[in-house]
Parts: sequence; C-alpha cells; structure tokens
Amino acid sequence: MDTPICDFVRDYGSKDNIRLHMPGHKGKNQLGIESLDITEIDGADSLYEASGIIQRSEENASRLFGCPTFYSTEGSSQCIRAMLYLALLHAKEFGKRPVIAAGRNAHKTFLTGAALLDLDVQWLYPEDGGSYLSCDLTAEAVEGVLKAEKPTAVYLTSPDYLGNVADIAGIAEVCHRHGALLLVDNAHGAYLKFLNPSRHPMDLGADLCCDSAHKTLPVLTGGAYLHCTAEFRDWAKNALALFGSTSPSYLILQSLDGANPYLASLADKLKGFLPQVEAVREKLTEKGYRLCGQEPLKITISPKPYGYTGQELAQMLQKRHIVSEFADPDFLVLMLTPENTMSELDTLAEALLSIPGQAPILERPPRFRQGQRVRSPREAMLSPMETLPVAQCEGRVLAAATVGCPPAVPIVVSGERIDAHAMACFRYYGITHCSVMK
Repeated sequence: MDTPICDFVRDYGSKDNIRLHMPGHKGKNQLGIESLDITEIDGADSLYEASGIIQRSEENASRLFGCPTFYSTEGSSQCIRAMLYLALLHAKEFGKRPVIAAGRNAHKTFLTGAALLDLDVQWLYPEDGGSYLSCDLTAEAVEGVLKAEKPTAVYLTSPDYLGNVADIAGIAEVCHRHGALLLVDNAHGAYLKFLNPSRHPMDLGADLCCDSAHKTLPVLTGGAYLHCTAEFRDWAKNALALFGSTSPSYLILQSLDGANPYLASLADKLKGFLPQVEAVREKLTEKGYRLCGQEPLKITISPKPYGYTGQELAQMLQKRHIVSEFADPDFLVLMLTPENTMSELDTLAEALLSIPGQAPILERPPRFRQGQRVRSPREAMLSPMETLPVAQCEGRVLAAATVGCPPAVPIVVSGERIDAHAMACFRYYGITHCSVMK
C-alpha cells in the first residue's frame, strides 16, 4: 500500500527549496521535524478539498476500513462535532427537529457540539446507576426510548473509558427499525476493525463513527478518522471543515498516511499480541485483582477489593517507570497496543503481582443519577458565568462542564442545578471549582 502524503513531503524536504511560504520556521530544525512540516503548497493537496495525495491516502484508509473514511488532524473531537452536524442535516432533510438520545457517559465534546448546533439531547442513563464513565444500555432499553421519544439519532460511547463494549449490532438493528441513526464514539477502538471477526461499529451497523487513531494505533496525537455510510459520503468533508482549522497539520496527515501499511498487517500483529495480554489478565485475576471491561487492548483494574485506590496503584507503578492512562478512586486504566513489547508486559505483570493485597476498601462512589435540568446546555454554556469554589456552588446552575481530560465525561451537565448529590460527587472526584451561571 502506497503512502502518497509521506512520499510527497519527504521528496519536498529533500530538496534545497527556498521556502517563501508558511510555516515560519522555513524548514530549519529546532525539534528535528521542521523539514517535514509544510502547508498547502502546490502538489500537497488540501484536506477539505482533497483531490490529490490526501484523497488517495483517504481512499487507502477507506479500503482498509471498508467504508468511506476521512482524516481529522484535530482528534475525535472534530469528528464528534461533524457527526452531530450530519445528524442535524439528516433530520432537517426529513423536516424533523434534531433530537439526540445519548448515553450519559458521552465525552464533553458531545455536549459542547450539541450546544453549538442547538441540538436537543435526551440523556440515557444506566439502570444500575454505576460509574459516570460507563453507561450499560441494552437494545431493549434503547428500543423503549425510540418508541416513546422518537429521537433522530442514538449516540453511544463504545468502547467506553473503562473498556466496556456496547451491543452495537443489537442497538443498530432497533435504531434502523425505528428510523433513527446510530452514531458511535469509537475513539478507543480504531483497532477493532482488525480483529477476527471485526468488532468495529461500522461493520456492526453504525451510520457514523469516529476513531481516535492516535489512541490505539501508531499515529501522532490528533490523528483521527470519521467513518460513514454511503449516505453521508458527500457531506462528510463539509462537516469536518465546519469545525476544523484551515491549517491542518501535515505532520499528523503524514502519520495517518503512514499508518495505512501498518493497518494492512495489524490483524496478524493482534493475533500474536492479544494472547500475551490475556495471559497478563489471567495472572492478575489469580493474584486477586478484580478486572472489568471487555475491550481486548485495555486492562482496567477495580482496585478497592484489593485494598487500594486507583491513584495509589498508579503511584506504585510510576515508581517502576510504568505510566498509566488514567486513575481515580475506583479504577486504574492501562492501555496497550502491539507496540508494547513482551518485556514491557512482563514488567507490568511483575510490578502488579509484587503488590500485596490488603483489606478491601469499602467506600463506594456516589451513585450516578440524573440531575435537575434548569437551562439547556446551549443556554448555560453561552451565558455569562463565574468560577467559584465548589463549596459556594450548591444551588447554582452549572455553566461549563467541570471535568478534566482524561476522562472528559461531565459529572454534572451544563444547565443542571448543583444539588447536594452533585456536591458529594465533586468532593469524591476532587473537583474544587465550578463555572456557574451568573
């Protein structure tokens, strides 16, 4: 498989050109990559009007994923906003007011995108009231919502941050039976296409899907894919352009282009690597660790039964030069790819197995429940606001989503009143300040 973007930029960088174009470094090295950092010069194509090397590279990616696939250099955040815009266009084409039924564990980009586009959001909550990072929804539960509320689209996050995977095929079937689109934030699962059989949302019936290539593939941070069905092929570029910079990074474009040959052999890499990951899981389970999630390339530990918080385990691993993806009181998330060596897996297993179990920690997180909506997210986000210590926020209406990234899942939704339960959640998760409506 060819790499047209990489080939063009390397050829251009090898020549002694006088660069009278952007960027301002003129190809002179400070970081060592400047010669490969270009702009839309003649022959380099243009991301949102692609007709040359970028189009050819995206066609390569489309063949690999088996559906129309387009590049983002601004992560899945750009793709999420584009998906919502495409759902809006779809609704308006049929004379409908766009309403999105969304799993409550959606990334805050979903919330800001819905606010910017003035979409109505109907939140879907897990029946068990579990972690705010997960939203276990069955096809039956989604069908009940589709019958009662008739939303334009259903929006799911799968895999979620903890590695839980939704029943995409079952939910897609009920969505389409009721005339609704299925949108999937598959940011953590780009590699799922290359399992045998594929577990990628587009192969399971999704209409629109985003992948963060940089999360699980050897791609620079910011590289992502927007996948769609043929219905949205002609609209996708405009949707991405609406939210994207007019100066996309050619370093990231090269990284996406260069990943295509890697993807062509990824199935074999995963076939050899996944049994090694499973062996680590088995050792940890035998030691007494409790694991959760079904995503193959993620080890998520629920540490309290073993006597620790997620932060405590993360700190112990850090002393062994093992850096975790995410830790909070209840979870430790470790993300793996075939780029991790067997030696690294052995070091991880050795480090975790060397930690002695302790008396279980019995403190449980606050139950995740629906808040009281006072304003729409759009009205709350676009209103004058002030940032206050959490202790002064009870009774106020949240303006900006109060959560960092990772995990970027809002504990309280913009427009909801901060009640005593929300205050308890903020204290538990270490949120110290909130932006509230004036």
